[in-house]
Amino acid sequence: MNFKDLSNKTLINDQEIDWEYISDGVKRKIIAYDDHLMLVKVAFEKDAIGAVHNHPHLQMSYVAEGSFEVTMGEDKKILNKGDVFFAPTMVFHGVVCLEDGLLIDIFNPHREDFLR
Repeated sequence: MNFKDLSNKTLINDQEIDWEYISDGVKRKIIAYDDHLMLVKVAFEKDAIGAVHNHPHLQMSYVAEGSFEVTMGEDKKILNKGDVFFAPTMVFHGVVCLEDGLLIDIFNPHREDFLR
């Protein structure tokens, strides 16, 4: 299923959505979105990096699997399955995957750049 078919969809089967290659050891699935909210799964292989970056969107990320070293502004902390990080607007953040892992990212508003 193409991610553009997911806009405003209310019942979604994960297995119908293809993974999108992002970089070495990182892939993502846009699961659901509308103009205000977006949910994205991001799978990481051990040692893969989510480069430090910032954006105008609010972001919350739930560690569904694995372990990550998370940088948030000037802080750095190891987060494990069940932990969460919150990236406020324009705060630099990034991750290093310490063991194979999965993040569930929520953005407000949706990431228009992910839809291109």
